[in-house]
Amino acid sequence: MTHFAALYEQLDRTTKTNAKVAAMAQYFETAGPADAAWVVYFLSGRRQKRLIQAKMLRAWAADEAGLPEWLFRECYDAAGDVAETITLVLPERDEPAEGSLATWVHERLLPLRDQTEDEQRASVTAAWQALSGTERFIWNKLLTGGFRVGVSQKLLVRALASVSGVDEAILAHRLMGTWEPTPDFYLSLLSAETTDDDHSRPYPFYLAYPIQTEDELDGLGARDLWQIEWKWDGIRAQVIKRRGEVFVWSRGEELVTDRYPEVVAAAEHLPDGTVLDGELLAWRDGVLPFAQLQRRIGRKKVGKKLLAEVPVVLMAFDVLEAGGEDVRERPTVWRREQLEALIEGADGFLISEILETDTWGETAEARAGSRQRHVEGLMLKRKDAPYRVGRKRGDWWKWKVDPYTIDAVMIYAQRGSGRRASLYSDYTFAVWEGDQLVPFAKAYSGLTDEEMRKVDAYVRRSTKDRFGPVRSVTPKHVFEIGFEGIQTSSRHKSGVAVRFPRILRWRHDKPIEEADTLETLKALIVE
Repeated sequence: MTHFAALYEQLDRTTKTNAKVAAMAQYFETAGPADAAWVVYFLSGRRQKRLIQAKMLRAWAADEAGLPEWLFRECYDAAGDVAETITLVLPERDEPAEGSLATWVHERLLPLRDQTEDEQRASVTAAWQALSGTERFIWNKLLTGGFRVGVSQKLLVRALASVSGVDEAILAHRLMGTWEPTPDFYLSLLSAETTDDDHSRPYPFYLAYPIQTEDELDGLGARDLWQIEWKWDGIRAQVIKRRGEVFVWSRGEELVTDRYPEVVAAAEHLPDGTVLDGELLAWRDGVLPFAQLQRRIGRKKVGKKLLAEVPVVLMAFDVLEAGGEDVRERPTVWRREQLEALIEGADGFLISEILETDTWGETAEARAGSRQRHVEGLMLKRKDAPYRVGRKRGDWWKWKVDPYTIDAVMIYAQRGSGRRASLYSDYTFAVWEGDQLVPFAKAYSGLTDEEMRKVDAYVRRSTKDRFGPVRSVTPKHVFEIGFEGIQTSSRHKSGVAVRFPRILRWRHDKPIEEADTLETLKALIVE
């Protein structure tokens, strides 16, 4: 555990990517495969489910520290994180912990699943007493399922490649899908052998860079070098047909096969050795709002009624494997021809339409009509490009439509978390309905640190009422709020729900009387 804690500290105190890669590579050079496997597991963003409820950990820690509940709560409000609060309030221990990371996981962490509450408390408090500083913080994060550190999987792959000599693309592929952090897995991950017995394994997704302004099109060269498609608003997924079995993987590397039986049924008719990339969409005579698709996202079992109300299709836009061959290095236009041959006449699949425009000007005009088509904008793909790994600049671009905007009044605020734990940085915004302000969105991103401190000061001196952690403030400040989508909603007081709201700017030039109305907000809904 001590060596992992030292690695965590190295990664946490630098923002330089080369330093992070070097620290990880140095660790993997000396770590045993049992520990290294778990480090790969945790650094790649995977985590165990929460083993113990946070409220139980808070109560146990308060008892261990001899603090009354109210004082522990005040400490938490200042720190903004349960794991950090517990680490700080417990008596410090000077000696490093005994035992490797793998030992702690297998002998201390995982057994908690099957223990009684009394046994869990005894195990957890014994661990707190045996750990110090960063070790204790990591242990708490593992307990709560909230462990993370500023390392992308791309950097992790770079470090593993420097240690093993295995190509980064191969390593990225091996880290996809379902695997267990065992010594055998770690050794196979770094092996020069390229055999892979997991026929469910997806490929790493290729991600596009955004185009911010139309002027950037000038740097892309001639229009006819690019294949242009609509950018659909769904769930990015790969559909795999191998050895007679079908697998559906989300971009978040979650196996979601059972949630989309209609897609699985359609894929049964694909030839073996086929992998399609596309977007899962709620579709009935056209795309349905994303909120309808959300009704399917969290369901592991989907009833007949929901299947009928929200049918799902795959809007396919690429083929990554054909006839059992990895075809990602083939050019875009070649893969498109293969895709059309595979999808032609296949029920349950759609194929992304290619826009036939002659100039960038015509392309911009087509993009302007995106919302009427219920799409997010355009995807630009260089015709001669391979299908790459991760986010690589140059061959794939996404040109989304500008966000919806509305001028709204801040009416509620509450403290943030992490480094914002001491600031009121999470806000609720409202628009006018007659002479009443009706809340419609919450947002916490978009302000500078200086602006956030000014809002925090205003909240503290202008609080009218308190509802738990939420403060009601005297309405005074107007903010421009941007969001990606809007639709009617019976669950919200305003009657609308917006998607990905964020603060675009503080409207110092507007009094609250000039903020927008609920009628204006609802007029943005595209039926």
